[in-house]
Amino acid sequence: MVVSDTTPITTLLKARQIDLLQKLFGSIIIPEAVFEELRAFHAAVPDFIRVEPIVDPDRRLPGTENLGRGEAEAVRLAKEVGAEILLTDDRKARAAAASLGIKCAGLLGLLIQAKKTNLIVSVRSMIEVLEDEGGLYLSADVKAEALKIAGE
Repeated sequence: MVVSDTTPITTLLKARQIDLLQKLFGSIIIPEAVFEELRAFHAAVPDFIRVEPIVDPDRRLPGTENLGRGEAEAVRLAKEVGAEILLTDDRKARAAAASLGIKCAGLLGLLIQAKKTNLIVSVRSMIEVLEDEGGLYLSADVKAEALKIAGE
């Protein structure tokens, strides 16, 4: 089971690469706040992305007090459903999730996994697509580390 916050999904939607998520995971679940954020900027959310309610959405988990509503609800949903992975590129959300024992992955981790499973040929070229079309920003150091891990 995989839970996501808004950024990985919206970046892939803008870059027209959303099918990568479905190929990697089959389905993704998101909380209501993430759905609302996605619908504010996108005409449709793919069918393989399912909205799942969280218990007591007004109560924050420890460490999520300073997160946006989408990130906080995604962390909470991941904890509630025992998700294998929380997809997020937000540093504060990752730190909060880690403190709660939730494993996280970001877009670069997804690209590395996609290359390992032969869904993409090049992490470098996919990073370029996500930067140019999806609005992704990565520092040179972060890109270099991802390319090193990917063997590029």
